[in-house]
Amino acid sequence: MLVPEFVLTYAENQPEDYPTTQGAYRFAALVYERTGGKVEIQVSAGGILGEEQSTIEQMQFGGIDFARVSLSSVSDFIPKMNVLQMPYLYTDAEHMWQVLEGDIGDEFLKTLDGHGLVALSWYDAGARNFYSTAKPVETLEDMRGMRVRVQESEVMKAVVEALGASAVPMAYDEVYSALETGVIDGAENNWPSYDSMRHYEVAPYYTVDEHTRVPELQLVSEATWKKLPAEYHEIIRQCARESAVYERKLWAERIREAEERVRRAGCQVIELTLEEKARFREAMIPIYGEYCSDYMDIIEKIIDADK
Repeated sequence: MLVPEFVLTYAENQPEDYPTTQGAYRFAALVYERTGGKVEIQVSAGGILGEEQSTIEQMQFGGIDFARVSLSSVSDFIPKMNVLQMPYLYTDAEHMWQVLEGDIGDEFLKTLDGHGLVALSWYDAGARNFYSTAKPVETLEDMRGMRVRVQESEVMKAVVEALGASAVPMAYDEVYSALETGVIDGAENNWPSYDSMRHYEVAPYYTVDEHTRVPELQLVSEATWKKLPAEYHEIIRQCARESAVYERKLWAERIREAEERVRRAGCQVIELTLEEKARFREAMIPIYGEYCSDYMDIIEKIIDADK
């Protein structure tokens, strides 16, 4: 029986059937195959190894070897990463991937150098949209006065308030009840979450405004990276990139299935006009100045990448 030279851990906080988790399993299988069974990566899903912030801290001192984390978790200690999750930054998914898979994305991957982490690849997490209980959001004016649930994120609080609504930070598992009882008038999330948490039952108006696309990262602990033989480094990077392509395919399928279920349930899906989306984007100007004033040159490059 083949005995691996390295048995390594991989932290994933999503459930087993989630696209990022399935991407992690694909990554582990590819690494095992291409190192001839010498590197075994054991994926622990469902947050068994801790939430993202704890996972990152453990990786920085070598307690966990690999992980998939949201860019928002990394931006807590690398403010420059806020650039890539600014609201209404990308016109669509194609624009975002053009940025992430080009020189700009490569530069951001290198930003983790010196923080005890090595970035391997980008993962998809879809786009977040607003949904509401009593009325559809079709214009900027419709947002005014609404109480909208947000994550514990200063940027998202600022986004909602810039649109004229009141931001209500709240735990994810409390949102359904808050929507049902009128504590909040709406929330925001991606298609799969809106579907899987059944929020569409109590908030049947889903506005596709795609206000944020927050990419995710596959990371390896720098301590782990240094103890692995150099000949494995490129193998692992290539496997990470291939698993990212696989994860994006699964994510696209998950979005399509979720949207079909939600539409069958009778929910109203609202598409903002280009003119109205431009108004939403214009409302974000103060937020760009507050969070990215030192990086406006990069913002311009990202915007220009779509031209």
